[in-house]
Amino acid sequence: MEQSLLLTLLLLSTTAFLGSTRIRLVAAHQESGNWHCETDEESRVSAEYRPGLVTLDGHADDWENIEGFEFSLLPALDPDHDHEYKGGKMTVKALHDGKDVYFLMQVDGEYVYNKGNDKNCPSVALMFQVGESATYHSMGGCKQSPDACNKKTCRGHEVDIMHFSIGNAIPGRLYGGNPVDNRDGNGGDRFGHLVDLYAWSPHCMNLDGVSPKENDTSAQNDWRGAWWHSSFTTHSGYSEEDSPYSTKGQKGTFYFEFSRALRTMDRLQQDVQFTIGQTSKFSAALWYPEDGNPWHGSGHYTIGCDWIPLDVPPGSSAGIKVVSRSSWDVANGFAFLLSVVSFGVSLFVAYWVHKKNAISFQPIDL
Repeated sequence: MEQSLLLTLLLLSTTAFLGSTRIRLVAAHQESGNWHCETDEESRVSAEYRPGLVTLDGHADDWENIEGFEFSLLPALDPDHDHEYKGGKMTVKALHDGKDVYFLMQVDGEYVYNKGNDKNCPSVALMFQVGESATYHSMGGCKQSPDACNKKTCRGHEVDIMHFSIGNAIPGRLYGGNPVDNRDGNGGDRFGHLVDLYAWSPHCMNLDGVSPKENDTSAQNDWRGAWWHSSFTTHSGYSEEDSPYSTKGQKGTFYFEFSRALRTMDRLQQDVQFTIGQTSKFSAALWYPEDGNPWHGSGHYTIGCDWIPLDVPPGSSAGIKVVSRSSWDVANGFAFLLSVVSFGVSLFVAYWVHKKNAISFQPIDL
């Protein structure tokens, strides 16, 4: 009952890339004319191997030397450059440490925050291809109706979604997967609304572990994340009593930082699985309350009108060889020095013993 209520509340309040809730999706997901997409062939993000570099706290200082890609933010339903996000571009950076993958999304925007009201605060999402037939357009592209979509009829159209609405999230604090919600076996987050979802289409979206027919309690929220804004003057940490944390309208940059394990324990085909040395496909989105108006489900911006390649390269083998060769040289040098010293000591001891025990010759007179 609690799980069903949580899903209902989620679907009544959250959105994903091309729609809102099942109740409002049909009205909200109305595209203007035929879909037209002009992709940028140079758009690509690389999650380089950089272990021990970043701390998941929403701050961007430790990302300074990580290269990212700057994207124009275009309306999701009508990717026209004439209507791109007025605040500026979105830069997406990524890295991995061999165990987890990390993302930083930074976007310029005047500070706006309304505690408890997600739609009057910025919101972001990441979407990844899971099924081989899953398209960016229409969130997987399954043609089944909301009453007919399921893991059999929409097999191969799965997409993985991480969505963060910050209306109840304190800057710099971690949200996402937590023991309380993971104990219930779903991708929810009752504390900060950083949720883990999957979808086959805008009409068929659920929390991980939740399905139209039955739930699977083996699922969990695998994401962690935090947010920040450059106008904040306190860096030692905020609490809920400090809301709204800054002055409305201050120019600056929003930072959204996330991490997740490269591989999860998902057995439901709801999580993307990253493999070192291979390329995944993803996209990112922003909702922003422009001109003081709350955002709505389909009124969001994305970094492109098709999947963006995400490379997960291995660590540099050259660096490993250099370290290995240096270690071998040091070991050999030390062994040689020890051998020389040992040989010298042996000679000295032999000489000393021989000298001490030597008997001088005394002739005997007969």
